[in-house]
Amino acid sequence: MKSPRQISAYIELTKPRILTLVLVTTALGFYLGGGRISSYILLTHLLLGVALVCGGSGALNHFLERDADSHMERTKNRPIPKGIIAPANALSFGIILILSGVLFLWWQVNLLTAFLSLLTAFLYVLVYTPMKKLTWLNTSIGAIPGAIPPLGGWAAATGQLSMEAWVLFLILFLWQHPHFYSIAWLCREDYKRGGFKMLPVVHPDGKSTFSQIIFFSFLLVPISLLPTILGLLGKIYFCGALLSGLTLLYIARSLASSKSTTDARKLLRASVLYLPTLLFLIIFDLTF
Repeated sequence: MKSPRQISAYIELTKPRILTLVLVTTALGFYLGGGRISSYILLTHLLLGVALVCGGSGALNHFLERDADSHMERTKNRPIPKGIIAPANALSFGIILILSGVLFLWWQVNLLTAFLSLLTAFLYVLVYTPMKKLTWLNTSIGAIPGAIPPLGGWAAATGQLSMEAWVLFLILFLWQHPHFYSIAWLCREDYKRGGFKMLPVVHPDGKSTFSQIIFFSFLLVPISLLPTILGLLGKIYFCGALLSGLTLLYIARSLASSKSTTDARKLLRASVLYLPTLLFLIIFDLTF
């Protein structure tokens, strides 16, 4: 029988913060795809299956990065480096969760949603994770599986993927760049100790990092307005998304000018608030 400490450690392996974001964006795709929540039972099945696959992917990420984690301040106390969970157990745990989740989605939702969930796990675990040791482009590569969850939600509601679904994918894909590059800048010394080829590690002067942040923050502004242009959402969302995007861009430009830790933290906070703000705008727009 597992001790409370071990149970907590296994929960940590699933990366609860990322898991929560994935479930929220999956539910958003389901809601927008169907125009409403057509079946709470189907939504429950969707979120359960996605949670299993996402949690398993997190566990396999812990397994693959266990050596690097032991050298980094922010990760040295994770379950595997700390010795709470054996690497083999984390590996088995992750594989079982992913396979269970994919099969459950195939059985209770549909084949397309199950495929998208499996594709997300594959790209995150077997493409993005090793790429972090090879090239600074890992952030853009990792943004692909990070943007697939709303597609899975849309596919669960409609059985297909339309242009509007891909707009949600693009918004999430672009948003991840200022978010994760701000983290990379703040943790650049830690990433260097871990051997990760993050952009601030490869180009320490920060010019390339800040150029990427501004570029993707700028693109996010017009792309975030497409749901209104395509008729999916209305003027309330349009105005709120425009203001939110311009605010994020302003903070990104401030960071590029100052290169300070303070502004990097401001950008991180702004990016964290950006998605909940869009979610609130979407719900408010559709309700009123």
